[in-house]
Amino acid sequence: MSKSVYPPVAQLNGFRDHGKVRRIIAEDPEWSLALVPPLSKLCLQNIVDNFEEKQTIEELLPAHKDYVLGRLPTTLPLRVTANLIHDPGYWRRCCLQRWPQCDVSQYGHSWKRMFFERHLENLVELFVPDVTPPQTILELVPLCRDYVRRLDVSQLLPPIKEPRMPGRERRGEERQQQEEEEEEGEDVSDTASDAGPSMDHFDFGLLLDRLSHLEELRLVYGVQGCGMNFEWNLFEFTRRDCESLGKALKSCQTLKVLRLHQSKVDDERCRILARHLLDHPSLRELDLSHNLIGDRGARAIGKLLTRSRLEGLDLYDNEIRGPGAQAIAHALSRSATLRTLNLRLNRLGDEGGQAIGQALLTNRTLRRLHLGANEMGEPSAAVLAQMLGRNDALTSINLSCNGLGTDGGKMLEEGMSRNTGVTECDVRLTEVDEESESFIGQVVRTNQGRAREQLAPENANAKCNV
Repeated sequence: MSKSVYPPVAQLNGFRDHGKVRRIIAEDPEWSLALVPPLSKLCLQNIVDNFEEKQTIEELLPAHKDYVLGRLPTTLPLRVTANLIHDPGYWRRCCLQRWPQCDVSQYGHSWKRMFFERHLENLVELFVPDVTPPQTILELVPLCRDYVRRLDVSQLLPPIKEPRMPGRERRGEERQQQEEEEEEGEDVSDTASDAGPSMDHFDFGLLLDRLSHLEELRLVYGVQGCGMNFEWNLFEFTRRDCESLGKALKSCQTLKVLRLHQSKVDDERCRILARHLLDHPSLRELDLSHNLIGDRGARAIGKLLTRSRLEGLDLYDNEIRGPGAQAIAHALSRSATLRTLNLRLNRLGDEGGQAIGQALLTNRTLRRLHLGANEMGEPSAAVLAQMLGRNDALTSINLSCNGLGTDGGKMLEEGMSRNTGVTECDVRLTEVDEESESFIGQVVRTNQGRAREQLAPENANAKCNV
């Protein structure tokens, strides 16, 4: 018989007893066969790792698709993700990664819209003329145009200025350059004219006509946080800017709301913008508050009112006086669309206040009027009181911070006694006595109760229809 090669059991037991059995010790003490991922997850992770080279998503099962979308990195190029990924969870991660404070309700509850609107705003706000390649904007437009509804641009940067040399050195260099140009036979004036920047701020002609769904645009021609580098040219809306913006606005046929704040828009620039906005097919709200618009600009806006479908006009904090208010009042008497007019913090005086009041004797579309802080007195109160007694279309009027006086208050009291439409009337700081103010407040409360009663049947009918 052949001899067995296996050791006897006793011998094995001996080894076991003496602790000489060989053992395998894992390098990871927590390692377990149960933690080894299944092959399907390894494959899905491979899709995630190589998504930029090969976009595999639509072929996956719903559960597998959710797994991949939940793990895709937010740093993927937009050319890959913009038109392929529509999952809100992915775009929510992209937004929170860049902007910790996010209110998606301001963007129609769409995380994708929020991302593209804020991303485009950032690119425009950091665009430096003659430094930033326009291609950075143009490449993004085809990817974001279906999602951008509103742009809120809080700053626009001017071109970079060359550092100024000491006076003597600068004059010497200019003299040397001029001599060299004369020797070469060049026209010095032509060379100097070509030395300036190609544009003063971002050219919206690159963008607006390509955004096919843009409805609201808010702009501020200024620089945020300039600190010790403050210069007046950082807050300048130039004529060239104005011409460029006007043409771009005219080409944006979907725009409904334009807000141009704190940008030193004066009469000349206001006239240019108004000329380009005449007969605009979709513009419904125009906000030019906190600017330098005077009477000539107000006349241009009056013409715009007669050749547009504006429903809201905000000229708060400008320099409009009586003649400008008369032009706006003339347009108001003919307007059939304007519902809100804000002329607060101008200088209308009684000339302008009376003109607005006279216009509202015939206008039956305006609902809200703000004439606060306009240096109006008793003559304006007389006309406005007459208007309040005959106009039941107006629901809100603000006359605060005007010197209407005690007699003016009595006139308003009489006018309000015949009014059934005004549900908001502010006569604070107008030198109106307490008795008149109390009576006006009582009429307002009565009108509010009447308005609620009228709304109740409508709401009940709406619920029944639902």
